[in-house]
Formats: sequence, C-alpha cells, structure tokens
Amino acid sequence: MTNNNSTAILNSRDSIAKLDLSNMMGSIDALADQVKHAWDDTQKIIFAKKEKIEQVVVVGMGGSGLGADVFKHLFADQLMVPFEIYNDYFLPAYVNEKTLVILSSYSGTTEEVLNCIEQVKERKTQVAIIAAGGDLVELAKKENYPAYVINPVHNPSNQPRMALGYALVGLFGLMNAAGVTNILQEEIDEVITTIISTSEKLRVEVPQEENQAKLLAFSSVERRPVFVASQFLKGAAHVAANQWNENAKIFADFKAIPEMNHHLLEGLKFPKSNALNHFFLFFNSNLYDERNQKRMKITQTIVEHNEIESMAIHLTAETKLTQVFELITLMSYSGFYLSILEGIDPSPIPYVDMFKEELKK
Repeated sequence: MTNNNSTAILNSRDSIAKLDLSNMMGSIDALADQVKHAWDDTQKIIFAKKEKIEQVVVVGMGGSGLGADVFKHLFADQLMVPFEIYNDYFLPAYVNEKTLVILSSYSGTTEEVLNCIEQVKERKTQVAIIAAGGDLVELAKKENYPAYVINPVHNPSNQPRMALGYALVGLFGLMNAAGVTNILQEEIDEVITTIISTSEKLRVEVPQEENQAKLLAFSSVERRPVFVASQFLKGAAHVAANQWNENAKIFADFKAIPEMNHHLLEGLKFPKSNALNHFFLFFNSNLYDERNQKRMKITQTIVEHNEIESMAIHLTAETKLTQVFELITLMSYSGFYLSILEGIDPSPIPYVDMFKEELKK
C-alpha cells in the first residue's frame, strides 16, 4: 500500500491505529519505560551461587532469545566466562553444576525451553528464570530459583518480540546478581536517555522528510533488506531482522563483518534480480575497530558495484551500550512503519501460530 496517501497515514496516529489493532506502536514508544521497569525490578533479585559459575547458557526461542544474543555480542570484550545461547530442545554436553542455565520464555510455556527442565535437574546446574508467567514462573516458585518475573505493563501489544526492554535489561539484572557482570545504574540511565532522544526524532508526529525511520521504511518496500553490522552491534542487527520478519512479514536478513567478506561478496552477482530485490543497510560506528570500519566502507562499495542499492546508518550515541539501543529503537520504528505501508496489522503471526498448532497434533 504505497499510494499517495502513504505519507499521510504514517503521520496520523488515528490512521495507524486502524491497522495496529494490538497497539504495537504503544510498545515501541514505551521501550525506555520497559528498560527502567526491568532494571528497577531486577535490583531485588537475590542470587545464592552453589558453585563458582564457569559458563552461562541461555535457552530461549524467538523474542525470548534475542536479548541474550544482544548481550553476548555487546559484552564479548568484558565477559570472563563463556556465554552461549541455545535455541533448541537439548543442552550441550558440557553443562554441569558450574553452569548457570537461564531458561527464558516470555509466555513461560515455550516447548523447547520446558524440555530443558529435567536436563538441568539431572545435571544439577544452577538455574535462573526469565518469564512473564506460565510453567516457568511456577517452576521458579517451586524450586526457589532466582527469577526475573516480567510484569509487562509497558508492552501493550503483548508480543514477546516487543518486550525487548524487559528481556534484555532483565538479563542485565540477572547477570549482575550472579556476579557475571557489573553494569552500573548510570549506564542504564544513559540507555534511557538515548532511547528517549532517539524516539523523539522517530515518532509519528515527526514528518517523513525529517524522520529516518519513515524514510527507511519507504526504501524497504518490496525489497529484501539485508542488515550489516559488526562486533558489539551484531546482536542488535539480529533483533532488527527478526522484528522485521514478524512485524513487516518481510524476508529481512542480517550479516556480520568481517565474516561476510570471506564469501558473500561473490554471491551478489546472481540471480540478476538481486539488483532489483535487495537493499543493504550498513550500521556504521566509530566504536568499531578501525579495520572493521574500513571493511564496512569497502563492503558497501562492492555491493553498489553489483548495482544493489544500499544505505549507511551512522550511529551517534557515545557508548557501545547506548548505540545498541539507538539501533534497536530506530529499527523498531522503521519496521513498524513498513508494516503500515504494506497495509497490515504487525502483531498477528498467523504462520508461526499455524506451525505451533500443527506441531501439537
């Protein structure tokens, strides 16, 4: 739906609300509130370690696993223990009593996560929970596991993928309580300030010509967007791709530098439709290593040599942590606006729901 009324629709909350029946816009606008709420709640968590934690494994699917992926890449240069994410039914063989296993499921009923409960008991691992309800919250109460129980008052859409402030900062709080990280209050305050200042430039009331999220949405219509990031922003680019998949129902993907430089550059030539269908978005940061900054520029040049359109987004927040949330905020708004341009309600996920129902049979 990209007719002459498109710009007017993106500038009108009333028009948007006619499509956005579950109020996903409200969840996006409330990201800073989610962050503050989650941080405040996790300061109350008491974590009594049974053994020294030698590795952390997070089990989570979809939106419930995204926070861990952001965390892993964001703190890769600080974490003193291995930190892994498992999006599957089974824990790796090395998991033992010195492993902290975090079972993460917004609903508390995710099949793959629940399948790991008996495994953590058998291996006598240390366990923590992130959930808003369901079986996982009951498990935490029964076994007295440390838990961040999400009270999603700032996620009116009730979509797990739009509760990232809760999931990610809830994980921050758990990691602090377990002694794995030492994230400071002032750092969280900087995150909140960054989200608010970024959101003010991207809200519905900001016209298209001044609104980077709206411009990006228009550029992505009938395209296959590929998000390119490096180092500490790789998890945030993953978040963006997943949200665009579910919200805009679009085949978005993400790639990491330097890895993609070793193969994908030769995969741009064919099919010839790549030049018409693809759109590369490069997330640049002056906080990348100098070699990766150079790689980003050269990679974009090669993409354009293949006549594929591209755009560079220069993140301007001052720290790695705040740039992560700058990226997430921008892409949450732009993916939402894209769904409105397509004329769809972004919240329903009929094929994911159909798959789950078929799996139960």
